[in-house]
Amino acid sequence: MSDQFPENFIWGAATASYQIEGAALTDGRLPSVWDTFSATPGRVLNGDTGEVACDHYHHYETDIQLMAKLGVKHYRFSIAWPRIIPNGRGEINQAGIDFYKRLVDCLLQHEITPHATLFHWDTPQALEDLYGSWRSREMAQDFADYVSAVVSRLGDRITHWITINEIPCFTHLSYAVNSDPPHAPGTRVNRLKDIWQTSHHALLAHGLGVQAIRAASPVACSVALVDNWAVTVPIIESSEHILAAKKAFHLCGQNGGIIFPALTGNYSSILLELLGENAPDIQPKDLEIIHQPLDCLGFNVYSATYVRAANNKLGFEFLGLPKGYPRMNMPWLNIVPESIYWGIRHISETLNQPNLPILITENGCAAQDELNPQGEVIDSDRIFYLRQHFNSAYRAVSEGYPLQGYFVWSFMDNFEWAWGYDRRFGLVYIDYPTQRRIPKMSFNWYAECIRQNRVV
Repeated sequence: MSDQFPENFIWGAATASYQIEGAALTDGRLPSVWDTFSATPGRVLNGDTGEVACDHYHHYETDIQLMAKLGVKHYRFSIAWPRIIPNGRGEINQAGIDFYKRLVDCLLQHEITPHATLFHWDTPQALEDLYGSWRSREMAQDFADYVSAVVSRLGDRITHWITINEIPCFTHLSYAVNSDPPHAPGTRVNRLKDIWQTSHHALLAHGLGVQAIRAASPVACSVALVDNWAVTVPIIESSEHILAAKKAFHLCGQNGGIIFPALTGNYSSILLELLGENAPDIQPKDLEIIHQPLDCLGFNVYSATYVRAANNKLGFEFLGLPKGYPRMNMPWLNIVPESIYWGIRHISETLNQPNLPILITENGCAAQDELNPQGEVIDSDRIFYLRQHFNSAYRAVSEGYPLQGYFVWSFMDNFEWAWGYDRRFGLVYIDYPTQRRIPKMSFNWYAECIRQNRVV
């Protein structure tokens, strides 16, 4: 059939440690900044915390059996720094290493390839107490030491490594001027410069992390960065609006100061000019450390911003959305399926990286899932969302862009950060009081897409 994905296309599912594991104080794990943040009244909806979550720590075997039933051959999960080095630096907790050994061995028994993210936002609280975590350059070296500890111990089982997940979120959403940030550690700082400094330290951590993985891995492995770069979509695919979308890519979200230096070795000059004295302090050699060769780039994508050409100094303008524009069950989750195609095309063309393989490491949506009288979840809205995005992914592949796989977010409902358990992103419904797992209709739909290797 002409609409088939390539034979070796990767179909997967993704999760993150703090969102599913629970067992917050089990086997030597100490608090992360998310434990502290979610225990602070008023910070998380309904006072929810990740203390129990999906209790995946104790249910991982049956969860992996469900993954096998879904038909995914690849699973992206994250490793909790506070389980491995509870104080952030210093002593290694063998019980934490052993948990991930059991998890990975179980995946491999089911012929599922593990893709491990080394940092998905659960900073050890001890490092926040010690030096303010991402506000300090020390964080980058402590991260690299943690990476060495993990990769040297698990690198015989895991050959697909991701350094860091979504730098903009745990820096620009976690530090703010004159307001309480909605994201752990939730720290107010004095200047915009201080916020850009945190993302610069995170980039340094990534660069040192890549070096640490390559030095510590006992076998050949693949190393990636996962970013949720902000996607600019031309309102009409004409040459003038496409050019406008490429110009706008520099200044959308934090692109110019995160994905630009990671992939090109330089901050966007357009961004630096705009920031002026608020640009971060960059020490000699920093950009060399940050700009590590990657085997793959992970793309987390949920929505996008429309752009048009404009007769102004920048040559473009960002377009707001009309009142009735369709969205899923999150204030920001506007349905813009072209986000996938244009997000990939910008890496190839706007950043001039046409040969860098890309994996969609997260894409999915929150829907208002409810059990019907038969105890099922008929989430046809999620199927609608995913189908449009799969079509966009197919367009990218069919036009020759180097998209190699797709991980749905998320395998199961989980702790959705500041939204607690109120928002559900999973293909599997979690009944939290009983920890029952109920595959939704989208689970069956995705299984069929995998089986046919096409959009059904």
